[in-house]
Amino acid sequence: MQVNKELLKGSTVTLVLSLLDRQPMYGYEMIKEMEKLSDGIFAFKEGTLYPILHALESEGLVEAFWMGEEGARRRKYYRITGAGKRRLREKRAEWNLFSSSVNRIIGEGIL
Repeated sequence: MQVNKELLKGSTVTLVLSLLDRQPMYGYEMIKEMEKLSDGIFAFKEGTLYPILHALESEGLVEAFWMGEEGARRRKYYRITGAGKRRLREKRAEWNLFSSSVNRIIGEGIL
């Protein structure tokens, strides 16, 4: 089953910040982890993820850093900042209020 992209649009920042709250990650790693944790429902493309990361970096919610051994492949990792953690708490509270309200309305009559 596919999820309408409009439903995903409002949640992408929360999803990315949630992943980075667990541990620093590089872009491809985030894409794969998102896909794994959502059982394939969220299949981000790089063209979707990187603009989000750049916007979050501009707002000071994530920061990028390079990691890797000298002579080996270096990767650009992203980690959440203190401001990002505060924003994530706000987004989670907002999501909980929104999803519980929607569930109360569309969940009626499902029993």
